[in-house]
Amino acid sequence: MVQERVVFFNGGIIPEREAKVPFRDRGFMFGDAVFDATRTFGGEIFKLKEHLDRFYDSLKYMRIDPGMTLDRMAELTCEVVHANFPLLGENDDTWASQRVSRGSLAPDGAFTPTVIIETMPIPFAARAKFFRDGLSVITPATRRTPPECMSPRAKLHNYINLFLGEQEVKAQNPDAIPILLDINGNICEGAGANILIVKDGVVITPKDQYILAGISRRTTMELAADLGIEVREEDIDLFDAYTADEAFITSTSYCICPVSSANGITIGDGSVPGPVTHRLQTAYSELVGIDIVGQYLSRLD
Repeated sequence: MVQERVVFFNGGIIPEREAKVPFRDRGFMFGDAVFDATRTFGGEIFKLKEHLDRFYDSLKYMRIDPGMTLDRMAELTCEVVHANFPLLGENDDTWASQRVSRGSLAPDGAFTPTVIIETMPIPFAARAKFFRDGLSVITPATRRTPPECMSPRAKLHNYINLFLGEQEVKAQNPDAIPILLDINGNICEGAGANILIVKDGVVITPKDQYILAGISRRTTMELAADLGIEVREEDIDLFDAYTADEAFITSTSYCICPVSSANGITIGDGSVPGPVTHRLQTAYSELVGIDIVGQYLSRLD
């Protein structure tokens, strides 16, 4: 019997290939859905409650009832992760995602939500070089959707704004990542990535109102406080980025990854990671019990 990943899909845990979303589902048709994603470290799920708290806040913002409690969602997430983890290779880890769409419209005008919990291996090999060389960041012409139109604080399936920016950037440099500006010209965020800069030993990150404030970003800010590193939330423009001593992104999968350039301009003296970034990476590794940089670098050819 061939082993394959399983998912929780609308009431039961089934093989992934059997989970089929109807084409009239509002999540498929309009992006009318909410999701969140955490990851494992050595098979242990990281900060599941924090991710699910944000997930249920996003569901409330979208007025979607998932039909189950947060605690039950957590139990099912653990079941799916533990069922799939033996399929991973040595020193591998996985994303664990929860997805709820509004569902399909019934004849009586009601919606029944589609509920999915799934996992996906983290692509360490494809991203390993960024921990060696740093990430190249490009700011596209596309601006981030402002909070006056749709709150970026909710994690929604509708990523079109971010993906339009990504397409612009990938056309210039397939290895670069997009970080969008807000409508005021301040640095905002990318698809699943928060950016932070370091200037004169101070870590600076954009204000929460204009970004999806990541759990990894918050974790990094807490670690910085523990290390006695000052952290500020304030507007950051391109001048600030170009003249920063260091820069890095935080995300669920990357954790903390150094940025080497912004729009072709070298950050700091070009060495990666910078000293503050390195201290934070080390502290993150100690927190999760995994060498987060080594896990990536071990995949280099």
